[in-house]
Amino acid sequence: MNATFTTILRVILGAALLLFGINKFFNFIPMFEMPPAAANFLESLAATGYAFYVVAALEILIGSLLLLKKWVPFALVLLAPLSVNILLFHLFLDISDIAVAIVIFTLNVLLMYKYWKAYRPLFQL
Repeated sequence: MNATFTTILRVILGAALLLFGINKFFNFIPMFEMPPAAANFLESLAATGYAFYVVAALEILIGSLLLLKKWVPFALVLLAPLSVNILLFHLFLDISDIAVAIVIFTLNVLLMYKYWKAYRPLFQL
């Protein structure tokens, strides 16, 4: 992957995370009808009083780091469990909207591959 392609992927992922994170606070993107299980899950997260907002804050933080090109390998590691959970949520609870989840997961994996040199010391014995 060349540097321009990596930059485009990073900006797309950062912008998506920032947009979806801010939307969790201000609800400017209309929510479409969801299957009951998915709606119940999201209502449960909101009912905790904190979990939904922690996820939103993390998405905003990670999106900002990616857009500003600061601590990108760290941001991608933070995003890994979120992107897996987004993918699993859509796979098991809301399959109709899985396309965005696949894109976020794939971009996270591709960018982690690109920044693999930063992760190499984690795997040395």
